[in-house]
Amino acid sequence: MKLFKSMQAKIVAIFILVILAMVTGIGSFMTMNIVKFYNDEFSVMMEQVFTPALISELEKSAAQNGSDGVWDIISSYIGPMGIDTYRFYSILDAKTGNVIKSYDEAKSTGMEKSENIINAMNGKTGNVSDTEKSYMDYAVPVSENGVPKYIVYIKDTKNEINSITKNIIVILIEALAFAILIAVILGFFFSRTITKPIRDLTKNAERIASGEFDTISTVKSDDEIGILSNTFAYMSSALRNTINEVNSEKDKVETILQNMTDGILAFNLDGELIHINPEAKKLINRRFYDDLKFDAFFKEINADITMGNLIYIKDSEKTERQADIGGRIVKFTFAPFSKENKIGGILVVVHDITSQQKLEMSRREFVANVSHELRTPLTTVKSYAETLMDMPDADPGLQNKFLGTIAAEADRMTRIVKDLLTLSRLDEGQYEVRPFERFELSSFVEGISERMYFPAKEKHQSLRYFAPEEPFYIMSDKDKLEQVIINIISNAIKYTPENGRIEVYAGKLYTEAFIKVCDNGIGIPEENLPRIFERFYRVDKARSRETGGTGLGLAIAKQIMNQLGGNITINSTLGKGT
Repeated sequence: MKLFKSMQAKIVAIFILVILAMVTGIGSFMTMNIVKFYNDEFSVMMEQVFTPALISELEKSAAQNGSDGVWDIISSYIGPMGIDTYRFYSILDAKTGNVIKSYDEAKSTGMEKSENIINAMNGKTGNVSDTEKSYMDYAVPVSENGVPKYIVYIKDTKNEINSITKNIIVILIEALAFAILIAVILGFFFSRTITKPIRDLTKNAERIASGEFDTISTVKSDDEIGILSNTFAYMSSALRNTINEVNSEKDKVETILQNMTDGILAFNLDGELIHINPEAKKLINRRFYDDLKFDAFFKEINADITMGNLIYIKDSEKTERQADIGGRIVKFTFAPFSKENKIGGILVVVHDITSQQKLEMSRREFVANVSHELRTPLTTVKSYAETLMDMPDADPGLQNKFLGTIAAEADRMTRIVKDLLTLSRLDEGQYEVRPFERFELSSFVEGISERMYFPAKEKHQSLRYFAPEEPFYIMSDKDKLEQVIINIISNAIKYTPENGRIEVYAGKLYTEAFIKVCDNGIGIPEENLPRIFERFYRVDKARSRETGGTGLGLAIAKQIMNQLGGNITINSTLGKGT
């Protein structure tokens, strides 16, 4: 054992062990891969020969000439099947597996029923490959009326590959002996000069450990130690570059976090804040952050969550919280992050969902409005109908009056549903816009104004159209645009008192056309203007119902103008007009 205490003997022993391991590994790898390649090659070759067309041909020939027909066809494929001294083919009975005819009678005598033969007897192609078997085989069923009748069986004894494998092993043993001899000689030779370079490498390792990447020395030698020394120096340079890249990536991540539109908070396992980006600072609305603790902060904003819940309980339903901070609804999403395969802390994503909450409130308000708008006429219809039922001998005039009210309320519900369906189709993009056509805008608006003249005259109102100095043409959907203009003029007539004034203008400004409807009616308060195009929104609900409005006209007009690529705006002063 004293022999192996010396560096020289150890190096020689290591060389020999390495050579043994390499040669053994390479030999095993080569042998296994050669055998596997031979098996795969055999399987692929058979699959290329026994195509569906050939199998169909075999089945036809078997039906006409029995096994002789199959034999005649297969015999013409000796070349593609690679039939030689080690490989032969036979025709088997599909019921018993017995040999009917064989290319090599001697090798087919006493042939075992392999797994592939059994598969073929069951009507399946036998193509199971096993590198540990002493042979390779392939079995193809030839069926008659869907029932296997014959089996074409190809078998390879592997004598050829076994011979190749033995030659490889002999070559590897010779190479191993020569390599061991060389290893002993080189080991003793190089061990004499290895001590000093090892000391140098040790010093270099110490310098790298202390972060001194620029003071790495190299050994001026072309041997393995010199290469190792140069590689060590290269490793030092690569490590320095890697550290620089890591720092660069860290800076990138830091930049991304600092400029995210969502806020980011990171806490360690002690609940201490270790990172916060500017957006998070803005959303959580605090003046100081140095004393920010996880549990204390979320208790302060009534978020009902603790560090223990996230780390130990791991309740997925408790990974999101909402809180009202400074009038804004803020959502917090919690996710533990890992450090060295252990939980290192909690990452909190902060998102302002105030607008989403407002949208949800609008949706609920819309549902409530729809329910209310439909309930009111339904209540009226039900009340009048019950009254008529309780008064069968009522005056015909009174009955007609009640029935008229019921019909009017039914018409009102019909208008509401129709407008809702129109909005639904607009929202889903199913409200078809016809191909745009070119038409003269002034005469188009003038025609609509003339049609609206009589509804205005009934209220003793003045409806005037002011045409531009020169006619001009636009491209749009005339029907949809007409629907919008009639809607706006009708609103002006409804909400302008008797003897009021309504003016309609058409014109162009640079490359855009405009249509303007002005009235001196009741006007709209300034605080109501932002919501005037919302569905079912009414400034004066009682008055709107009196005039028969559904509260959806302006919403429909807005949607149509969006589809036409245009816009609709409103200016109004309470008591002066719109």
